[in-house]
Amino acid sequence: MITIAGDSIISSLGFTAGENYRAVASGQSGIRPCSAFKGLPEPLVASTIDRERLADSFATLCPRSDGYTMLEQAAILSVAGAAAQAQVDLSGPDVLFILSSTKGNVHLLDENEKGFSPEHLYLWHTARLIAEYFGNPNEPLAVSNACISGACAQIAALRELASGAYSHAVVVGVEMLSKFIILGFQSLKALSPEPCRPFDAARAGLNLGEAAAAIIYSRVAAEAASGVALLRGAIRNDANHISGPSRTGEGSYLALNALLREAAPDDVAFVNAHGTATAYSDSMEAIAITRAGLGAAAVNSLKGYFGHTLGAAGVLESVISARALASETALATHGFKDGEKEHPLNVTDKNIHTQKARCVKMLSGFGGCNAALLFKNIKKE
Repeated sequence: MITIAGDSIISSLGFTAGENYRAVASGQSGIRPCSAFKGLPEPLVASTIDRERLADSFATLCPRSDGYTMLEQAAILSVAGAAAQAQVDLSGPDVLFILSSTKGNVHLLDENEKGFSPEHLYLWHTARLIAEYFGNPNEPLAVSNACISGACAQIAALRELASGAYSHAVVVGVEMLSKFIILGFQSLKALSPEPCRPFDAARAGLNLGEAAAAIIYSRVAAEAASGVALLRGAIRNDANHISGPSRTGEGSYLALNALLREAAPDDVAFVNAHGTATAYSDSMEAIAITRAGLGAAAVNSLKGYFGHTLGAAGVLESVISARALASETALATHGFKDGEKEHPLNVTDKNIHTQKARCVKMLSGFGGCNAALLFKNIKKE
């Protein structure tokens, strides 16, 4: 059985998984008007990490911090937090590092950015820096598949551990905002001028966010396991359009259907959807959830708390969902008021107690890629 041995989150809501979970459970959002990026054609509302706190925290961990970008610092700091919980020697040959990011250090393409070698632009280099910081001897993996990257990285960890190749896998997702990223989404007219409202009939688009999140998975005997386990993951691509989701939710439905070989719909405590608050993506997910027989399940989105953290989203939202499952809670969807009538769902507008033992995490991304993860609260069964 593959269980979560340690977790960590660095975001606008805090610098530990516990701090972030408590903020979400109390209804606190980290989305604010943001003026840190100059020269944007439109005002920005986003969720950003406190740069000063990040620098101070990393300096405490590593006095010689000048060789790492902010993104690399956030990733290392999140892994260190998860490792402190897991009490795993990350320098061991039985530990695999897996990095999830869509953009990495893309800000270094700006000619005004100085002080780092060109190699810092490459995800393989970032992954290697993180693994080497912890003295790990293995070649790390770097996963970048649009917004499902965090789920893909966890599925890769699940496969590697299930094969017996490693005893532990460190999955770290990280994303920091830059003008390159923001301008890209503004050009698509995808950003909301106010805090986003996932699955709401009046939703107006997404908010971007920054985060670093880490999960340490361990392969342990079932009788020795505790906490939450990752049971299964599925990836399906419907190849509908470079930026538009399938109107029938085909790929997402197929990913969900693959998970439900391990659980009946009635066994699912909640579905943590991708829930970006864009018109077509939310509708697509609603169709896929209903087609998969999960229409009666509680559905939530975490984008109203953290914004869309891109390559970090799958890891961050899995940490929060796993903690919610362990706490027997389906969390509220921040910003949700009224659901659309065409594709109705049981979207949570408040925290709900649940005694069911499984939850589903969904993600979708550009290019028609879709992924889903199935988690289990071991203490319930």
